[in-house]
Amino acid sequence: METANWIGFVAGALTTIAFLPQLQRTWTTKSADDMSLAMLLTFTTGVFLWLVYGLYLMAWPIVVTNAITFILTLTILVLKLKYQKPR
Repeated sequence: METANWIGFVAGALTTIAFLPQLQRTWTTKSADDMSLAMLLTFTTGVFLWLVYGLYLMAWPIVVTNAITFILTLTILVLKLKYQKPR
């Protein structure tokens, strides 16, 4: 594997891992009040577009890491909507 691909996988893995604490906190507290809905929608859309871009280029570091990140951020987004307090 080329050095650039390794760098891509490591960078993507670190970016993906960064969402695990937020997912765990949202799951255990059943609250995502401290997360902005606009930020989650924007970020999840951006990650999805990175995934599509990676598929278009057949760039597997981009595809794999963004597929995982998309699942994590989409899960946080769903939990935010599920646990959102009625106004």
